[in-house]
Amino acid sequence: MTSTGIRAATSGDIAGICRFGEEHIPPHYTPLIGAEAARDQLRFWTETQITRAVTRNLMVVATQDDEIVGVGQRGRRDPATDSDHVIYKLYLHPGMRGQGIGPRLIDALAQQIDADRIYVEHFRENERAARFYEREGFRTEREENGIVWRSRPITRP
Repeated sequence: MTSTGIRAATSGDIAGICRFGEEHIPPHYTPLIGAEAARDQLRFWTETQITRAVTRNLMVVATQDDEIVGVGQRGRRDPATDSDHVIYKLYLHPGMRGQGIGPRLIDALAQQIDADRIYVEHFRENERAARFYEREGFRTEREENGIVWRSRPITRP
């Protein structure tokens, strides 16, 4: 069995991250929000967007046999005011779910920040994400325009 590594994304990962988004984001979201809205989610997976996040050390990847099988990205709710730390991307190859990789991606992102709390957001329709985040200790704070916002304390090793 091949192990899955979690590490900070590098410039050499940019094309692979973009490809991961193109392959996995539309099929993930189409049943939830429709095909057109699902394709629109790719605006967050452009080379420009991914390069910016990687350059700022905001992304982590899960790899297996040198292939990207998972992606996590963090950011700020409002970068201008240096507000809350948010996980904006947390995706796994469908065949890799249920192996503990998602929690490891969350932990890798959380360890990069100096804060006591981290937030996530997901579409209300994404019941699988809701169940996952609840298992990982995220509690619902509010819902805005069909987006559910959750948070949990950051635990340090």
